[in-house]
Amino acid sequence: MKRVLIFMLASYCLTLPIFSQRRAINIEDLWAMGRIGEFVLSPDGQWIAYTVTYFDMDKNSQNSDIFLVNSVGGLARQLTTHHAYDGKPCWSPDGSLLAFISTREGTSQIFEISMEGGEAQKMSDIPTGIDDFIWSPDGKYFAFTTRINPDASSLNSSVEIDKQLERTENKARIIDHLFYRHWNRWLDNKRRHIFVMPSTGGSAWDVTPGDFNTPTVSLGSQRDFTISPDSKEIAFVRNIDANIALSTNNDIFVVPTTGGTIRRITQNPANDNQPVYSPDGMYIAYRAMIRPGYEADQYDLMLYDRNTKEIRNLTSEFDLSVGEIVWAPSCEKIYFSSPDQKCIVIVSVEIKNSRIKLVILDGCNTNICVTPDEESLFYKRSYIDVPHEIYSCDIEGNRCFQVTFMNQPVLDQLEMNSIDDFWFPSFDGQIVQGLLLKPPFFDPAKTYPAILLIHGGPQGAWRDEFHYRWNAQLFASSGYIVIMINFRGSRGYGQDFCDMVRKNWGGGPYRDIMIGLDYAIESYPYIQSTKIAAAGGSYGGFMVNWIAGHTDRFKCLVSHAGITDMVSFYGATEELWFPEWEFEGTPYTNMDQYEKWSPIIHAKNFRTPTLVIHGEQDFRVPVDQGLQMFTALKRQDVPSRLLYFPDEGHFIQKPQNARMWWKTVLEWIDYWIQQ
Repeated sequence: MKRVLIFMLASYCLTLPIFSQRRAINIEDLWAMGRIGEFVLSPDGQWIAYTVTYFDMDKNSQNSDIFLVNSVGGLARQLTTHHAYDGKPCWSPDGSLLAFISTREGTSQIFEISMEGGEAQKMSDIPTGIDDFIWSPDGKYFAFTTRINPDASSLNSSVEIDKQLERTENKARIIDHLFYRHWNRWLDNKRRHIFVMPSTGGSAWDVTPGDFNTPTVSLGSQRDFTISPDSKEIAFVRNIDANIALSTNNDIFVVPTTGGTIRRITQNPANDNQPVYSPDGMYIAYRAMIRPGYEADQYDLMLYDRNTKEIRNLTSEFDLSVGEIVWAPSCEKIYFSSPDQKCIVIVSVEIKNSRIKLVILDGCNTNICVTPDEESLFYKRSYIDVPHEIYSCDIEGNRCFQVTFMNQPVLDQLEMNSIDDFWFPSFDGQIVQGLLLKPPFFDPAKTYPAILLIHGGPQGAWRDEFHYRWNAQLFASSGYIVIMINFRGSRGYGQDFCDMVRKNWGGGPYRDIMIGLDYAIESYPYIQSTKIAAAGGSYGGFMVNWIAGHTDRFKCLVSHAGITDMVSFYGATEELWFPEWEFEGTPYTNMDQYEKWSPIIHAKNFRTPTLVIHGEQDFRVPVDQGLQMFTALKRQDVPSRLLYFPDEGHFIQKPQNARMWWKTVLEWIDYWIQQ
């Protein structure tokens, strides 16, 4: 323990600021921070390799590199320094090499570097590029994913088809099936397949041929393909239903690593994903939902016995959703993350008796790793005032310490508060949680205006987490109290609570939000009740649009990527299972539901100054929804503004666009809050 404390002290002392004057956070601070992505623990448990992404505001670009740190803490070493992307680190089974994906030679390929030093060596030359990869336990193979034309006879011919399309003057698309675009890109009839190649380099072979995406492009986990401990089999996720746009029926399949017959091992008509072999090879653990067509159903942890073919539910008595799955080396337990109120906790379950234990109870924790001796856990953690860093604790969740301090020089300059929470009874007696963040340099003797933030989903939630898009600290930075209500429909409060938003979009959730806001005003006298703005994105944008037609209590509104007209939204969105579940059918079969929850129906009541934001590449909530909202506002002579991004999708991701987003949003709120 003494060694650990010395490493921690040495690491922190090197980051001490040269001055002690603190200030409020600004947009430049947010985009100057290094964002830790995935990390992997070496096979001997001694080293952690992790990805950090930095952004260049002037160049409007980003770059990811791989860092290395001792697992007991200390100085981190930057392992890659190329201006191209380096990420997705993966240790060789003996720990002597670290493989990663890099775009340093144009397309994304696998490179590897020795832990003894030297230059990175290119190990793959896949013409279609590599999206993700894993190393087989015996060290002989790489399994990787790439997007190809399913009619192509080879990877090279798939590239040639693309080149021919680029050379033609006619850019028209012929589309015969639904699910022709997803999130922010056109699918262009391509399919993602899993290939295998020797880890020493050479030709690759397709182990998942056919006109299917493998793994699936939606409703999956962090990684939906894996190799068995004996390196003879690959488990993967695929959806083979005829109409993917209507289906959540992902299943687990297996295939020999050398290729051959594909075998389906789950028959559940709902969503199955994230297969993970037990270290002894006896089981495949995976997540499963129960209800077909419902993307926000609770995930249970399932155990498939590879010998008997029997399946057992390990979390049938656990009323929270299973997140990331990690086996203990002894095979006696599985660790998993789970959303629990404002936190993402770490939980263990015993294989023998399904006994569940809460291990880590605070913060938002992901990317779990277990040491080979099964004495420690490593995980990525965040709080609302602490960006993601890597932490460790013993196997019981005690003796926690922070391993990395990537952003300490920036954080030491900033004044940020931790989150407060409150609970209130809603209109029907349902107990709902609210979160509250005070502005920097808060003085309880003063009063402050407030911003009500509304989360998306609708089955999302506000958490005690440092968010890089809807950052609560940045909203608070100009002297605002930030209020966030986890209304019915939010995840982390049991599945019954999550289900309450269905066919109720502008009903119970709206009332929860308004009652929660009233409760906060009554409970915290430092909130100025007549100076409150409301802002939200996605479902939160819908709720802002709904609010615009149902109350004039707010000084101004900000609607980002919000649905305005449910009927036209249904006809243009890509994942049709979502509206058909939420509104129990199509507009052709259940028009009453679609009209009932369309904010545009109430446009005659619009009075509140509203900023509308939308991206042209948003295929989840297509851009016409924002345009319709803006048109309705202007037609009613409501003070309004449209912030349109031709090069963004559902999220605003480019640095200069993000700066424009924050500047426009905060100036809009600052102006109208003072009127």
